[in-house]
Amino acid sequence: MENNHQVTDAKSPLQPHVLIFSLPFQGPVNCALKLAELLCLSGIHVTFLNTEHIHRPLLLHTHVVSRFNRYPNFRFETIPDGVEHEKPVSADRFMEVMEGIDTVTRPLFREMMISGSLSSRSVRPVTVMILDAFLSFGLDVAIETSIPVVFFETVSPCFLWTSCLNLPTLIESGEVPFQGGNLDELIKSVPGSEHIIRRRDLASFCRSDDLSEPIIDLLLNEARTIPQAQGFILNTFEELDSLILPHMRKLCPNIYPIGPLHSLHKARLKEKMTLMSPKTTFSNSIWKEDRTCVSWLDKQAPKTVLYVSIGSLATITVNQLLEIWHGVVNSGKPFLWVRRPGSIIGGYEESQIPSELLEYTKEIGCIVDWSPQEHVLGHHAVGAFLTHSGWNSTIESIAEGVPLICWPYFSDQQVNSRFVGEVWKLGIDIKDTCDRLIIEKAVKDVMETGGNIFRPCVDGWKILAKESVTEMGSSSMNFDRLINDIRVMSSATKLSG
Repeated sequence: MENNHQVTDAKSPLQPHVLIFSLPFQGPVNCALKLAELLCLSGIHVTFLNTEHIHRPLLLHTHVVSRFNRYPNFRFETIPDGVEHEKPVSADRFMEVMEGIDTVTRPLFREMMISGSLSSRSVRPVTVMILDAFLSFGLDVAIETSIPVVFFETVSPCFLWTSCLNLPTLIESGEVPFQGGNLDELIKSVPGSEHIIRRRDLASFCRSDDLSEPIIDLLLNEARTIPQAQGFILNTFEELDSLILPHMRKLCPNIYPIGPLHSLHKARLKEKMTLMSPKTTFSNSIWKEDRTCVSWLDKQAPKTVLYVSIGSLATITVNQLLEIWHGVVNSGKPFLWVRRPGSIIGGYEESQIPSELLEYTKEIGCIVDWSPQEHVLGHHAVGAFLTHSGWNSTIESIAEGVPLICWPYFSDQQVNSRFVGEVWKLGIDIKDTCDRLIIEKAVKDVMETGGNIFRPCVDGWKILAKESVTEMGSSSMNFDRLINDIRVMSSATKLSG
């Protein structure tokens, strides 16, 4: 560990040192660790700050420490967050985590940056902060310490634009909260999406009649904060979000679309990976991955398997589980189903499940607690993905050319599913329904009769995603611009105090 009490000479040039502080949930941490490794490969010194609640399971289920030990320019730091749960929480406790961060983490972070281990008193002072935009209090600390800040959002640009950055406009125009019960009414006050987004496609919190809800206050604060940063990193590529990015740049001119991030990560690691064992894995999972499902997939014919997962935060009721299960089984397709521990509200007993479902599942189904999803989506056997429409899952599917059946849960997922079906033509949006007949039909439409409809778009976006991370691709060049800007910002950073 570095001697954090040695004061750096304020007259000497500061070497680039990026602090990455992610939202403490599976999706954001996974993305942030990939970004951290990309920065390390580019010669940037990185400190990755994790809250203790998320760091414990990360250490338990991965080799992330030994993996990053090969980078002398990387280190982990942890900070308390007031969350006592030993296991990762689901979306129903999202605000509990955020309140813990605001109460416990916020003052400790300021102390850490002003006079503690990440302050100007350390051997290598932080020169740039890369923060999740939800951690907007970091901007106040950045201003106080004269450290440039770049926000990194791991949710989708279409959500950020329609339901976050334009949330003040939606409220001012009277479109939020909704007046009347017609969820199919178009939203007209968000530039670029006037003919696309319906009420039901805005984030779920927009349906609330109470504008004083904590999540709305959190998003309004984020909308005010984002434009004040020196830059904004997005996990997308220029072509995919060409409808949204021009409008976002009017508010946030310095945007770095560097996605698909997992594809850029793989491309930049490719040379190093050839020197490693083919069995080397790069998991950032806070749950133990069951890799037996890959062996099961190996036995299946190409593009025949339906992959089912509701991601790292969503939950479902037992009744919803049964409707989805019946729909999947009745489609007649082999299926790989991820059922995350704690994702079924109240749990269920096998005695509650009709015997025909259990028997059919044993014949052509595979159920695991958690899977290596990037590997699964890239497997030749997977022909479609029944998903909650989280952004990581969506863009990973786009990169691998897997069509989507979208059953969104909360946050950016409602907007993502609309863009999947209406803008990108990558699959079917079945939001606000949970009926076995609808699910069965959607699976058959995507994997059988709809193949000719979706396949050209799916293949086209896959090609564009792959091109974006090549040497002269848009995301690759945006990342190189980010590295250069970090060096420029670092050279201009002046130590405070």
